[in-house]
Amino acid sequence: MNKLPYPMPDTATVYDAVILADGDYPEAGLPAAVLRNARHVVCCDGAADRYAAHGGTPSAIVGDGDSVSRATTERFADRFVRIGEQETNDLSKAFRYCLAQGYTRLAILGATGRREDHTLGNIGLLPDYVRQADIRLLTPYGVFDAIHNRTAFASFARQQVSLFTLSPATRLHFEGLRYPAPEEGLRAWWCGTLNEAEGDRFVIDTDGPTLVFRTYEPKNVR
Repeated sequence: MNKLPYPMPDTATVYDAVILADGDYPEAGLPAAVLRNARHVVCCDGAADRYAAHGGTPSAIVGDGDSVSRATTERFADRFVRIGEQETNDLSKAFRYCLAQGYTRLAILGATGRREDHTLGNIGLLPDYVRQADIRLLTPYGVFDAIHNRTAFASFARQQVSLFTLSPATRLHFEGLRYPAPEEGLRAWWCGTLNEAEGDRFVIDTDGPTLVFRTYEPKNVR
């Protein structure tokens, strides 16, 4: 198990690079701050159009070129990395590009919204990525981390926490959350959703690929 609780992201966190996907653009909050502070911004194809429209200059544009405008590819021709293969999506192509550049501490932004199939696909890739890099996916509302074994997480009271197991045989136990794991295990991949942290730390004990989502803000009490 990691010795220290896995922290929440904040504006002081330094990433080697940000991968900007072509979902909802990070307009506000922590994701917008992480984008502003990024050392390198690697855009997934069409995400470069909106990043440029917001005044940004991408470090690289990676993809098959099917969703980025000609004007953007011409403007940034010196940093457009066209990868035509269709076995993986643009997010994976951008991820592989970052690894090739030696970037191993990464944040993914803009991976949710606009199209639900892309959202699910992007989130579902995180357990594969985390075996190769220190990477997390930030949404407008919280952060996804992927784990494969017992891991402690920093939290706060009433933080909303959801768990997704990607294999039906995954063993799962947790400490520090309001609702315990059922003794018979989770019946389906979504059965660990809508839990809640009770204090400043919780522990997830798993033996398979598991996604952990934590909100930035506590649940409001009405």
